[in-house]
Amino acid sequence: MRIFVINPGSTSTKIAVYDDEKPVWMTGAHHPVSELSTFKHISDQYEYRKDFIIKRLADADIKLDFDAVIGRGGLLHPLSGGVYAVNEKMKYDLLHAEREHACNLGALIAAEIADECGCPAYTADPVVVDELCPEARLTGIPDIERKSIFHALNQKAIARKYASSLGKRYEDMRLIVAHLGGGMSIGAHLYGRVIDVNNALDGEGPFSPERAGTLPAGQLVDICFSGKYTLKQVKQLISGKGGLTAHLGSNDMITISRKAEEGEEPYKGVVDAMVYTIAKQIGAMYVAMSGKVEAIILTGGIAHSDYCVDNLRPRIDYLAPIVVMPGENEMGSLAYNALGVLRGELPLKEYE
Repeated sequence: MRIFVINPGSTSTKIAVYDDEKPVWMTGAHHPVSELSTFKHISDQYEYRKDFIIKRLADADIKLDFDAVIGRGGLLHPLSGGVYAVNEKMKYDLLHAEREHACNLGALIAAEIADECGCPAYTADPVVVDELCPEARLTGIPDIERKSIFHALNQKAIARKYASSLGKRYEDMRLIVAHLGGGMSIGAHLYGRVIDVNNALDGEGPFSPERAGTLPAGQLVDICFSGKYTLKQVKQLISGKGGLTAHLGSNDMITISRKAEEGEEPYKGVVDAMVYTIAKQIGAMYVAMSGKVEAIILTGGIAHSDYCVDNLRPRIDYLAPIVVMPGENEMGSLAYNALGVLRGELPLKEYE
């Protein structure tokens, strides 16, 4: 099966061709800010991104002849995890999404290229996957309900891969998956559903290289009304310029981890505190699953850091076996999901 994968990011577009599980061609580029800034809305980048993709395929002499095209999922309405056919309802919701992000273009471009190929277009496990149990939704303020926004694609693909390595089904296992990257999400995976997870976008859970994480509510309110920050600046502190970026002026975990391992301050103190918040969130998910957890999987880019992983282990290794599966293989995860549908191993869902 030949699968074409499309993954638009904020300032980049990655594409790949897979023959079954094997990547046979992969490329991408960071788009100059000077070019992206000419578009008023991200949806206006559609033709620009599509033309980039078509040109790269032509330059590589790759014909539009695929068994499926799959694009990264966008900010749709909340839905359960799985692989979805790109239909007209999905296209409309992506074009009129409440929040703008380049990921909204993935399924749209996939659908157009798939039409030219005469093959199906899919998307899988977008960040808005919502399988929270009822108890996880309520907060102490009726006007505020917890939202499920997390690294669903990588979390679920990694969990399925781990289960498969044991000869088991993901739907039969009880796992905690910690995606540790620029943003962090730690999910309680109960028999194929993520029954609780921190909102990785809007400031909940551990602080990370770019996110502020859970904050003392009263002090946050004081900052909001202090006159020191605008609404936009506060939101940037929560997501984008918070965490290590706020403390250290950088989100470069390779350099930061090295300096922390060498004992250099303030790097060591800040990184150790970040790891402490990760451990606390893993502990919370352990409680959410009533202490019945078969494994804790550490994934994402920060799972490559021996310093962070070694610092985290003694805080959580008494809870369940720790499995380290580093990286953020979104391209492989998308191909895996498309292949699963083509082989009849995963159900194809209809977006409604």
